[in-house]
Amino acid sequence: MSGAADTGRRRMLRRFLAHQGAMVGLALSCGMVVLAAVGPSIAPHDPIAQDLAGRLSPPGAGHWLGQDSLGRDVLSRILVGARVSLSVGVVVVCVSATIGTLVGAIVGLAGGWVDEVAMRLVDVLLAFPGILLAIALGAVLGPGLDHTVLALCVLGWVGYARLVRGQVLALREREFVQAAVALGAGRARIVRKHLIPNLLAPVLVQATFGMASAIVAEASLSFLGLGVVPPTPSWGSMIDDGRLYLEQAPHVAAFPGIAILLTVLGLNFLGDGLRDALDVKGSS
Repeated sequence: MSGAADTGRRRMLRRFLAHQGAMVGLALSCGMVVLAAVGPSIAPHDPIAQDLAGRLSPPGAGHWLGQDSLGRDVLSRILVGARVSLSVGVVVVCVSATIGTLVGAIVGLAGGWVDEVAMRLVDVLLAFPGILLAIALGAVLGPGLDHTVLALCVLGWVGYARLVRGQVLALREREFVQAAVALGAGRARIVRKHLIPNLLAPVLVQATFGMASAIVAEASLSFLGLGVVPPTPSWGSMIDDGRLYLEQAPHVAAFPGIAILLTVLGLNFLGDGLRDALDVKGSS
């Protein structure tokens, strides 16, 4: 059995390594993770230090990506903002995936009125556009990194719950689950020992796409002034700062926008590669 499992893992690894998009996404994602980890240490300038004499200066030798409307170094702010954006993405995905997986597994296994009530709640939450609900919660809670994470987690678990519930409805008819039920295993044990290990692949793929969505949502909230509190750098707030100077100094908004583009593109490519390698159906 272990030999067959090892062969299956090697086959999946070969499919993943042969996927060109996945390799591009892995390189971009790893690059952004490294920048988020070491960015504040290698930032050439203090990201909140102002130099009004050099405000809106274009990229040059002293400031490789130029300066913003307050003379702050754009490169340094992008490097520090990478940690903020990726931290929000990781926390939101971890919390949402954990809650959604547990809810979906329990609901799918229980069936009956529990499943019906839970799925109607999920349908109600899915009826609201995610970003609008996040904006509403952000407006009620006020700006701040913790409030941003909370607002994104309130709706983030729903997609995982629906995905996992569908997978569980199929898995619970499999022989190994039926055998566990016949042997008297409780629902908690069945979920923990038999269902969750078989749900890791689709949840992993969903988490990859979910992290990209969380980063875009955080940038959107920061752009609207409902995210990270200034002067802490955030890619979304940097774009907001630069939108008034698009003709005079387009670099102020362009470079953080490119950072968001590359990060989201890398995560989406990585998710596509994982989905093909793990042969996950209907995970997106």
